[in-house]
Amino acid sequence: MFIDDRKDEAQYIAAKKRVEELKKFYKHLTVYIVINLFISVMKVRRNLGNGETLEEAIFDFGTFAIWIFWGIAIVIQAFKLFGLNVMFGRDWEEKQIRKYIDRDNLKSDKFR
Repeated sequence: MFIDDRKDEAQYIAAKKRVEELKKFYKHLTVYIVINLFISVMKVRRNLGNGETLEEAIFDFGTFAIWIFWGIAIVIQAFKLFGLNVMFGRDWEEKQIRKYIDRDNLKSDKFR
């Protein structure tokens, strides 16, 4: 019974951590969209005020630069959160941890 309680508690803690990560991601995504929309509208207005056509004002690289660079950070965060992290995913971390634990156990066995 005690083991089941600890297992349930561990599952609860893991689920709570996951929900907190999701909440953090969605807040970040919301801030990304709101701030970038505001900046883009201000840049387009400024460009129009400088005599550019609507097409020139909208398709100016400066208007999209922040979307692109900040967007890369959002994509990386999404990959990590949703398990799409190809290079250093959870499986990779677990394998590395297991490798070092096994290596340390072998070293300690030699000295016994």
